[in-house]
Amino acid sequence: MKNIRFEHELPESIEKWGWKYHHLGIPTDKVMPDERYLPKYRFYVSGFGTSPFGVEWMRFDKDSPVHTLIQTVPHLAFVVEDLDYELANRDLKVITAPNLPADGIRVAMIEHNGAPIELIEFEKNK
Repeated sequence: MKNIRFEHELPESIEKWGWKYHHLGIPTDKVMPDERYLPKYRFYVSGFGTSPFGVEWMRFDKDSPVHTLIQTVPHLAFVVEDLDYELANRDLKVITAPNLPADGIRVAMIEHNGAPIELIEFEKNK
C-alpha cells in the first residue's frame, strides 16, 4: 500500500531525499522581457533572475532538440547534491540524460506521472 501524504506534509523528495526547490519552468510562445538565448538548445529563457519565486519562462525554436514534454508542460526543478546518486538510486524515468548546460552546472530531466522534473547539481566550491 502506498503511503499517503497529508496536506501539511512536505513531498518525499524534499522531506526525506533532501532535494531543494530551484525554479518552475513554464513553456510559452510569447516573447518575454529580457530573454536570453541558449543556442545549444535553441530556446530563450527569461524571468528567473528577477522572480522571487523562481519562475522561468522558456520559448522554444521549432527545431529545438529539447524533449517535447519539456517544451509543452511546465516543469519543476530541484537542486540535488549528487545527480549520479539520485539517478542510480531512485526509481526515476530519465527523459534527458545528464548534461552540462553551463559551467559548473549538470542537469538531467525525469518524468513523473506525465510531468517533467529537472534535477540540478551545482559544482561544489573547492
